[in-house]
Amino acid sequence: MSAVGAGLALCLLVAPASGATTAADETGGSVSGSGAGGWTSEAAARYWTAGRMAAAVPAGTGSGKGAAAPGEGAGAPGARATAGAARSARHFDGVPSVGVLFSVDKDARAHHCTASVVRSPHRDLILTAGHCKPGSRAAFVPQYRSGATTQPYGVWAVERGFTDPRRTDDGPGSDLDFAFATVAPDGEGRALESVTGGNILLRTPGYTTDVTVIGYPAVRDDPADQAVRCDVRTGRLTGQRQLRMECGGFYGGTSGGPWLSRFDERTRTGYVVGNIGGLNGGGPSGPDGHRTSYSPYYGSEVFRLYARAVAR
Repeated sequence: MSAVGAGLALCLLVAPASGATTAADETGGSVSGSGAGGWTSEAAARYWTAGRMAAAVPAGTGSGKGAAAPGEGAGAPGARATAGAARSARHFDGVPSVGVLFSVDKDARAHHCTASVVRSPHRDLILTAGHCKPGSRAAFVPQYRSGATTQPYGVWAVERGFTDPRRTDDGPGSDLDFAFATVAPDGEGRALESVTGGNILLRTPGYTTDVTVIGYPAVRDDPADQAVRCDVRTGRLTGQRQLRMECGGFYGGTSGGPWLSRFDERTRTGYVVGNIGGLNGGGPSGPDGHRTSYSPYYGSEVFRLYARAVAR
């Protein structure tokens, strides 16, 4: 797991237009926004073409869960041989309310974190990890399809992000590794949630709970470039106010992926009670780090940040 900076957490998402501003809000959350407002979902779809997504450079190791050692990606033969009887995530087609984040640093970056749609009054909110910090031209792609000419639920411009500035990579601050962001409507004026549906934000019911965890591993670690899913019972991460789950296949790129309680196979939504994140960006370091993931325990802090994100 990589370090992403110390001290006060910077804003999660920075919209691409010049004049972007950052401020601390009255609830203690950091806010970022474009100020100039030129980044629309139509612009995001024009920029993030299938060709540009395919040509995007692999994200660095600064997005949380660490990369596998050479030859140990999920698609590598050695991964299955060493996993033994341990529980492992399975590839699947994904769900509309979960997708990936693309952005531009010096170059167009391949998807580097996972995000999910959360029900909100304005129907435009996504949830991810606080350490996921896209650069400019940030976009959310629900139910991402690698190599698709058009994405099944479009490409959505990220507008404003909200994080808790007390978040750190370790210690008590890592318990606050969650963030929200608003996205712009699409070219038809529709809000994201009206297209994809959304999950209901819920306080974590306890350290031991049954969840469905969904994420998109980075292609450098999992050449299938497809969503993974694991249905698992959680425990507590000793010494932290965080959940822990044991399931292989959650490599770098899955940070921010939702932990869903009471997942409904018909609606393909559930109650989001956590996200991959926390200590060291969401799990232990080393080549076997993909087998263990952490999540912040959702309490009053996440709801204060949510209230700030939905206030207009």
